Amino acid sequence: MQYNRFKVQPLTPAVGAEILDVDVKSIDDDTLADVMTAFAEFGVIFFRDQELTEDQHIAFAERIGTININRFFSRVDGYPMIAEVLKEATDKRNIGSSWHSDHSYDKQPAMGSILYAKQIPPIGGDTLFASMNQAYENLSDGLKRTLHGLRAIHSSAQAFSADVLEGDEEAQRKFHNPGLATQETSHPMIITHPLSGRKSLFVNPDFTVRIDGWSKQESAPLLNYLYKYSVQPAFSCRFRWQKNSIAFWDNRAVWHSALNDYHGYRRLMHRITLNGCDLTN
Repeated sequence: MQYNRFKVQPLTPAVGAEILDVDVKSIDDDTLADVMTAFAEFGVIFFRDQELTEDQHIAFAERIGTININRFFSRVDGYPMIAEVLKEATDKRNIGSSWHSDHSYDKQPAMGSILYAKQIPPIGGDTLFASMNQAYENLSDGLKRTLHGLRAIHSSAQAFSADVLEGDEEAQRKFHNPGLATQETSHPMIITHPLSGRKSLFVNPDFTVRIDGWSKQESAPLLNYLYKYSVQPAFSCRFRWQKNSIAFWDNRAVWHSALNDYHGYRRLMHRITLNGCDLTN
């Protein structure tokens, strides 16, 4: 694609691009349309030097879609639409360190997530992204044919249930409402992306429980192969955060993983998640 309203700087051949010379507070309709084209092309797009209030963060998100209020994350005071992604300097673990796709357990998985950096460590705390389009395209023809006939079960209980959080004071401080972790749904393991039309692998380690119609034991070898295969460097990019940076990723096209390599420092991010649609293969 050619972009005339802004400059695009791809991070890798597989996934991710920085969008230059755009202020999301004052973006016009034509530029926003081009931004969404880049979103579909690159899977995750990044903006630097965006000074946003909470209201402006919400306003940008609502230009794109409807906001999903997270059931489990802490929320920013006075702004329930914004989830707080926080690691205190004394915490041992961060949020989102294992590879995942946000809200894949919903019947209509999240379209995208808009993460805004409020406070970052002096070094570390990067986020990795992996393209599930590239993962699909590089599968063997035989495995593609097999996966096209399969669906997978995704569950919120695997990450947010009372059984998972029991006895973990740090997790209980960050995650709430374990009684609401009742979402379980089936999605095709290969989807047709609703924006780009490309085929994409749609499972992830955090929320996929098993292959539909298979036991967990039967599912594990194939799922574990896909999890390891999908995060190879050729399919991935790494984003180094600065204060006031934004990452806007497509949960139907990429996985992400937040690195936990900044012990002793505070990292605060604000996240808005956007509702998606039914997925088809």
